[in-house]
Amino acid sequence: MPPANPAALDFLLTRRSRPARTLGLPVPGGADLRTILTAAARTPDHGKLEPWRFIVLNRAALSAMAGRVGARGAALGLDPEKLAKTRDEYAMAHLAVIVVASPKESDKIPLSEQTYSAGAVCLAALNAALAAGWGANWLSGWPSRDLELTAWLGLEPHENIAGIIHLGTETAAPSDRPRPDIDAITTWFAP
Repeated sequence: MPPANPAALDFLLTRRSRPARTLGLPVPGGADLRTILTAAARTPDHGKLEPWRFIVLNRAALSAMAGRVGARGAALGLDPEKLAKTRDEYAMAHLAVIVVASPKESDKIPLSEQTYSAGAVCLAALNAALAAGWGANWLSGWPSRDLELTAWLGLEPHENIAGIIHLGTETAAPSDRPRPDIDAITTWFAP
């Protein structure tokens, strides 16, 4: 038998995202955030292309983002109640990391694998934050797909947002949620 890491396995079997609205102060500082991002960057990356990058939004940047989301949503004619909820995701937040999918030209590594790698970076950042004791939540929503907002954030035309990882201190413990029935979603292939 290979050596096991029971603590890591227990963490993965019991991990639970923390709702973004329940994340308060303090937030990870520079060294803690660097550790989280370093762990996230260890994601499988065929061809060593690094088809992703990070944008860190501190409190001031999140406040500016909330204002942009509000103005853009109003210009798009979005439902005011839904718009307020989305705007408040940024207005109430203290720290977030945007994972930008930034595909590279490659004859060997298809775009789909680069996209999957960016998604894996999101999960790795989320899990690294949780493992370090912070609360974390992976969100997206319409602002992450709006070309005007993504351009304002500095994304290039070939880039998109894979996820927005909200970070902070957990202020309320969430209850667990139903988990998938592994037998119902697993096929043991036998030709």
